[in-house]
Amino acid sequence: MFLESTRAVRRPSAIGLHLSLLMIGIMLYAFPVKAQDQSTAAAPSAEVENIEKIVRDYLLRNPEVLVEALTLYEQRRTEAEEQRRLSAVSDNKERLENDPASPVAGNPDGDVVVVEFFDYRCPYCRRSADTLETAMKADGNVRVVFKEFPILGPESVEGAKAALAAEKQGKYEAFHFALMREPGDMSAAHLRRIAEEVGVDADLMERDMKSEEINAALRNNYALAEELSIRGTPAFVIGGTLVPGAVNLEEMERLIAEARANAS
Repeated sequence: MFLESTRAVRRPSAIGLHLSLLMIGIMLYAFPVKAQDQSTAAAPSAEVENIEKIVRDYLLRNPEVLVEALTLYEQRRTEAEEQRRLSAVSDNKERLENDPASPVAGNPDGDVVVVEFFDYRCPYCRRSADTLETAMKADGNVRVVFKEFPILGPESVEGAKAALAAEKQGKYEAFHFALMREPGDMSAAHLRRIAEEVGVDADLMERDMKSEEINAALRNNYALAEELSIRGTPAFVIGGTLVPGAVNLEEMERLIAEARANAS
């Protein structure tokens, strides 16, 4: 690992040398010195061709330089994207953790906040729901913020609206986990059945699903996800760290413990 890192640092100097020569040649070609005759004006072009040949011959003899350069470029691009995401999470902390339109479960005064973006029709989200519920109850000091993020079609949107409507009746958590345990059916009849099972007034729920307040909450979640470059579900923000994809219970507990340690 150390050797690979060392090589990645040293190789670009060779690349830089030869590519610098190429750039010098190109500049000479692009901005030729005024000449007295045609033979002098043609010289920069010949110089560029000569430098290009040197660089080409070098790369043909050492193709691993290109591979290492591309690897280094990708590493730097990834690091820059990660830094951008960290900044986006920090800049949007209030929207992530304290948006009044986002339902909350667990300990409302918990010392670690777990934010989840999810879709009810996403099988990985349903798997993560059990993990999150178990970790939340076992820990006892975690505050969970739910970000409805329906991206798998109109049925997903209906499920999200139903859940937010259940929140207006104080039944979000029960409705959410009940719906997550189902196979992904978001039909009106199915949503009514889930509502009745957990004590939600289904008629009132259906009326509230049409409200502008709920539509606005979903629009805000889409906009926030865009700012954080979240394009899939599930995605978690745990203690300020963006975690894309499903996590198992052990990983969830580790991430919560790390967030708690970093905050102390």
